[in-house]
Amino acid sequence: MNKPNKVIEKRHEFVYLFDVINGNPNGDPDAGNAPRVDAETGIGQVSDVAIKRAVRDYVAFARENQTPNKIYIADKAVLSTVRGLAYEGLTENEKGDKQTAVAAAQRFMCNNYWDVRAYGAVMSGKTNNCDRITGPVQITVANSVDPIFAPHWSITRLAVETEADREKQRTFGSKYVVPYALYRCEGFISAFEARKSGFGEADLDLLWEALVNMFDHRHSANRGKMNARKLIVFKHDNALGRARSQDLFDLIWIKRITDGEAPARGFSDYQVNIDKAGVPRGVELLEIL
Repeated sequence: MNKPNKVIEKRHEFVYLFDVINGNPNGDPDAGNAPRVDAETGIGQVSDVAIKRAVRDYVAFARENQTPNKIYIADKAVLSTVRGLAYEGLTENEKGDKQTAVAAAQRFMCNNYWDVRAYGAVMSGKTNNCDRITGPVQITVANSVDPIFAPHWSITRLAVETEADREKQRTFGSKYVVPYALYRCEGFISAFEARKSGFGEADLDLLWEALVNMFDHRHSANRGKMNARKLIVFKHDNALGRARSQDLFDLIWIKRITDGEAPARGFSDYQVNIDKAGVPRGVELLEIL
């Protein structure tokens, strides 16, 4: 039996750890698809957009892209056309007033599209305007625990595209590979914004499900082996919250436990520490993974 999608009433934060083995977790198209990196520190980065994309993709196939869990920001979607569906169902009374029509169309988008409820969306295009809405779920850029090293590999291609290419030299390509990196990102879920978009308990469960399982369905030669490692949630007992987000995030720290002179090559090289005694009253710590 499906869980009722009652709008969440409590604030949440979360810490999410994932790693990559012999892969490129998030290439930068402006840098020849090299892994994203902080140029000043060498710390590897994965954009919040990439993490949200992975979650969207999981939700789409896990729920077969059906209402109420359709995905608005989908591959090759024509957004104005998608929003047109919201206008098709308007009543004559709603169509008679522009402001009422926009509000009704926005409700349709929130009711039918998981990513609109979760992340919000700018839907204020000239065609089929649904205005804009801020979503309750916000995710930070993921940073690697240690600086990354990403060697540039040259690869050869034996097959050719056309008969004219048959006698030419073998073509060469390239790829970047991070031997190992552990990444950490943090997230925020606002109960106040959830009231506006309708983000509910079932939506929240689906977010946790996606974060835990999404890499099992995104394997590719370029990404290598990516794994979710930890998902730690702070659940407040009210909408406003009982502590500052950063104070909660500081309760979780990662320590290198193997020889620091040698590069890390696995999750077992690290220890994830949680100061459970420091969790304030009114906040529940949940280790989902």
